[in-house]
Amino acid sequence: MNLTIISVGKLKEKYLKEGISEYLKRLSKYAKVEIIEVPDEKAPENLSEREEENVKDKEGQNILKHIKDNMYVIALDINGKNLSSEEFAQFLNQRAIEGSSSIAFIIGGSIGLSKDVLNRADFKLSFSKMTFPHQLMRLILLEQIYRAYRIISGEPYHK
Repeated sequence: MNLTIISVGKLKEKYLKEGISEYLKRLSKYAKVEIIEVPDEKAPENLSEREEENVKDKEGQNILKHIKDNMYVIALDINGKNLSSEEFAQFLNQRAIEGSSSIAFIIGGSIGLSKDVLNRADFKLSFSKMTFPHQLMRLILLEQIYRAYRIISGEPYHK
């Protein structure tokens, strides 16, 4: 399985880099994982609705450049579907059974994803109704992908 994580913004925090590096190492047994960082648009704190849409559109264009036609696209979206770890494992396993050998996970910037990116997504996944920093979301996503592969393989870990 080829997994691509397309994420807005550069990772700066050492502790997140170390955690992500650890999960990438663990995942190498199960899948090829690539992380693509696209630039985040500079935006002041108080944006108008129109300015927010412009920022999301620019970031979205950069995200869409990295999505190939054959990719099954999963957008991380607060309004997406919530899955348990076991359901997420089953979901990923089903993608493999159906022949989706290339999956892209999309993590938006601080104000979310553009309509174009959400429309391109084959599935919208929510980890919670809570808001998480998008840099931290990379680590959470990788941990859940790793957990899913352990569950799929019948290996201990997920309890």
